[in-house]
Parts: sequence; C-alpha cells; structure tokens
Amino acid sequence: QRFSAGANPAPVPSTNPAPQADNGNMSVDAYRKKHEITIICPGREAPSPFMSFQSTGFPSEILREVQQAGFKAPSPIQAQSWPIALKGSDIVAVAKTGSGKTLGYLLPGFILVKNLRHNSRDGPTVLVLSPTRELATQIQDEAIKFGRSSRISSTCLYGGAPKGPQLRDLERGADIVVATPGRLNDILEMGKVSLRQVAYLVLDEADRMLDMGFEPQIRKIVKQVQPKRQTLMFTATWPREVRKIASDLLTNPVQVNIGNTDELVANKSITQHVEVTTSFEKGRRLDQILRQQEPGSKVIIFCSTKRMCDQLSRNLSRQYGASAIHGDKSQAERDSVLSEFRTGRCPILVATDVAARGLDVKDIRVVVNYDFPTGVEDYVHRIGRTGRAGATGIAYTFFCDQDSKYASDLVKILEGANQNVSPELRAMVGRGGYGGRGPRRWASSNDSYGGQGAYGSQTRDGPSFQSSYNNSSSGNQYGGAPSFHSSSNNQTSGAASLPARLV
Repeated sequence: QRFSAGANPAPVPSTNPAPQADNGNMSVDAYRKKHEITIICPGREAPSPFMSFQSTGFPSEILREVQQAGFKAPSPIQAQSWPIALKGSDIVAVAKTGSGKTLGYLLPGFILVKNLRHNSRDGPTVLVLSPTRELATQIQDEAIKFGRSSRISSTCLYGGAPKGPQLRDLERGADIVVATPGRLNDILEMGKVSLRQVAYLVLDEADRMLDMGFEPQIRKIVKQVQPKRQTLMFTATWPREVRKIASDLLTNPVQVNIGNTDELVANKSITQHVEVTTSFEKGRRLDQILRQQEPGSKVIIFCSTKRMCDQLSRNLSRQYGASAIHGDKSQAERDSVLSEFRTGRCPILVATDVAARGLDVKDIRVVVNYDFPTGVEDYVHRIGRTGRAGATGIAYTFFCDQDSKYASDLVKILEGANQNVSPELRAMVGRGGYGGRGPRRWASSNDSYGGQGAYGSQTRDGPSFQSSYNNSSSGNQYGGAPSFHSSSNNQTSGAASLPARLV
C-alpha cells in the first residue's frame, strides 16, 4: 500500500525473480552499476529492477504490444521504476531524454485503470501534465498505441487548437488525460472536466514546466486532485526549484537516478563539433554540412529567433526540402510540419527551442545549432534530439564572439562527454567571464523526468508545450484503495571568404 505522509514505512523486500535472458545472469548490483542507476529511499529497500519483460507480470495484451514495437528488454528507467510504481509509491525519476520514460509511467497507469474500473465519463483515472503541445501529443500517441488492445481510452488537451473536439472527447469519457497546464486550467474553469477520480498523477519534464512559468497552474490543478493519489515526476534535471516542488507534491517518494544528477552531462553517444566562426560564415558552413549527409537524412537546425527560422527554411527548402516550426505557427501547421519530418517527406526541420525538448523522432542523424542558445542547459537538450534510444548522432554548433560568456561551461560539457576541445574555444574561456548558466544548478544527462510540480519563467516561444493487481512473479501488489499512486538578435547568414574552424 501507499506510504502515508510522515510514516516510517517498513522496508520493502526485494522479491523479484532472477534476471532472465535479456540480461544474462547479471546480478541486481551489476545491472545497476552498468546502467548507473542509483536509488534514494531512506528506511526502505528498493525493489529489484525488472530486467526482462517476462519478469514484469504485465498482462499478455500489454506484453504483446511491447514485443510488436520491437523492444528486446526494458530500458534502465523502465526496469527500475516499474516495480516501484506497481507497489504504489510516489517516484521522482531523473533520466535523459530518449530513455523510455513515457512507457515508464504509462504501463503502470494502464494496470491501475484496468483494476479501478472507474467510469471514464466521470473523469480520468490517470492525468499526465506536459509542458508543450508537441510532447503532449507524442505521449497521447504512445497511450493510444500501447493501450489500444487493453481498451484504454485517452485524450489530449492543449492550447492552440479549438476546444470543441477536446470537450467532446471528455464527454465521451477518457481513462487517461494528457494535458498542458494552461489548456487544462481553462477547461477546469469551464467546469467541463472533473479530476476527483484521478488516482495517478504524472508530471513529465517537470523542470521544463517550471522554466515555462507553469508552477501556479500546476499547483491549482493539483488542488483538484484527491490527496490519496500516486504521483510520479519525471525530469531531465534536478535543480533546487524542482526539488522544492517535489517535496510539496509527493509523499515519501522513491528517487531513481540514471547517470550523474550533480552536474549537467551531455549524451556520450553524440559526437559534438563546436565550430568557432562568425555570423557571415554560418550560411556557407551549413550548406557544406548538409551536402555531406546521406540523401533523406533527418536534420534539425536550431535558431534563436522565429524570424531566422522562417528565413533559413525558405532558403533551404529550394534545394533540400525544409520546414520551420516555432511558437507563431498554428497547431495545424505544427502538426503538418512534424508529420512531414517524421515520415521523411521533409527531412530538414528548422526550429526554435520549442522543439528542443519533447520532440521524439528516433532517427534524427544530425543536429545543427545555427545560433547558440541562451545557456548550456538548452545546448544539451538541443543536441539530445539525436543519439536517442541507443543510437549515435552528430551535433554541429556555430560559436561566435557574442557567445563567449558560455565558453567555460561549454568546455566542461565537452570534456565531460570525452569530446575534443579546440584551442580557439579554449582561448574564448579567458575572455568570456563567468559562464552563462545563471543561478540555477542543473543535473543529469540529456533529458529526463521526475517528480511532481512545476515552476519557472516564460521562454521566448511561450508555453507550447492498488487495486487488486498481484504480480505473482515478483511479489509486488497493486491492491487496496486507489493509491497508485527571442531574443530578437536576428543574425543573418551569408557567404564568407574563410571556412569555419572546427573545434
């Protein structure tokens, strides 16, 4: 059963079966060491990870969907968070993007929906909050894909689209609601949805939601959810602000960390090239990079302003096929652009940071930072669009004199990922002053997830985005009462007489 606030819970015995073929005869300690898994749960013993899908005890229809998707074994965040979630404990999970966190919280949510059997027309059982429209719709796609055979209904609520179809979905009933905080609050104020039945609350990309200023909306939403709920918080980083809201909204959570949470770390599967250059050299160098790619290779190019996005996409579309996505695009335009990018009909996507997080396209080969972002945290999240789900990737970054204040922190990121650092970039460290990271201290690699709650300041683009179950093989019980718990710095590109220098 779920641990009550202030209680000293008895240790949870580790009764999971021995590892199966997916991980050989690896011991629990060896598995956690290999995948850099650390668990914080004072006074309790954390359950052993599910190292194979067979050891999860999930219903056959869910296992069938997972196998049809081509997954061989659970990802580390799934393997360790599933047994904790199935016991009804609150979770803070800190892991990089592309680590499989979406199924990490969705599949236990499916189990809870099936066991509680609430009337979905009276409100959802599972509520997932997401910072952007893009991430929300991707989560919805996964919920449909893996929940279809279990007859679990879901809907997605987000701004920038008409409310009518979303309200009709709610009237028909949805077991799972995936929502951005702003749109959900609008619909709550209209009295068109009730959260009284929510027993399982997920805050995905909690750090991003804080950055985007959603803390007031999130706290307002949580007040309408029953206190005896299970809350899961997934986050890429673990700064002070995220820890504070996690302590406010979660009850005795188990914290699962994948990798180092004390410093910002880039994905080591990505080869990073930082090129010290000028604004006038960028255009020619970008053309060289694109010409080097195999035909049809997916490439994301990040710009600092919406205007530059549109300008670059127009210039590139004549030869390569490119589209732009940013906060001024309508939802229909954004959906169309992302669809064409995913299918490969338009292989080059030019974007502002609206796509730096949440965009989950697994076969992106190259990321180009045409403009350097306003901090190394965004740099790490941008390049994290490639090298996902075990793949490798390449990131090119154009670094100009006006970016020198970020040189020191950028060098640390490169060195931490065992990347080469050029003399030109090192020379900029001395004249760059204090790094560009600001007062916040971030953590973990790429993108990750964990906790409950949110907080933050507006970005340039604005917000876009147990029951009776018994796991007989592991001894985990899911039973009892519901407890499952722009800058306007528009740089122009042009031909140059000198090539950019490769760092």
